[in-house]
Amino acid sequence: MTDVVVGDDHGVFVDALSTVLGQRRLVVRAVAHRAGEVLAAVTEHAPAVCLLDRTFADGDGVELIPDLLAASPGTRIVVVTADPGDGAARRALELGARGFVHKTRGVTTLVDAIHRVLDGEVAVELPPRRRSIHGGPDEEYRRLASHLTGREWDCLRLIVDGRGTGEIASELGISVTTVRTHVQSVLNKLGVHTRLEAAAVASHHRLLVRT
Repeated sequence: MTDVVVGDDHGVFVDALSTVLGQRRLVVRAVAHRAGEVLAAVTEHAPAVCLLDRTFADGDGVELIPDLLAASPGTRIVVVTADPGDGAARRALELGARGFVHKTRGVTTLVDAIHRVLDGEVAVELPPRRRSIHGGPDEEYRRLASHLTGREWDCLRLIVDGRGTGEIASELGISVTTVRTHVQSVLNKLGVHTRLEAAAVASHHRLLVRT
């Protein structure tokens, strides 16, 4: 059983979500309807996962992420929102969220994203037929990824798994300096600036699912 705190100000949505999560062995320990209450709940329960809405009457949920992580460093934060803007996803990831799921994606996608985040991945699920947070369709990112070398693919896979530089070096049997070179090449070829962005692109566009 996995402990979850839900921060959302829509009562009907939270009630329905809590029931469904309970059926999937994800136990909702607390529900908070205001930003301040989310912080108190995460501080008290230190849950494995915090599902966090974007909009509260007393503040922006995304901007609360650093405080939540300071209160409970082991908690994985997944933003679950109806906010239509791609900027919210980018901002959430920059502040430390491990997932971003638009409410139109449905419960099955949300539960899958939660499990991926628990496994160390970054999970980004935007509305259907929307452009990604990085501005390009799947085909474009697959084209960019096609230029990765075999070793760069290995590095990207381990980045998505949440591995650090030293862990990647150990796993692949190469030096830390070589890892950094490969990782920088991955970032350059995908047109992103950070490992978190690379993980989000690979996750959202299923780049590691080779076809």
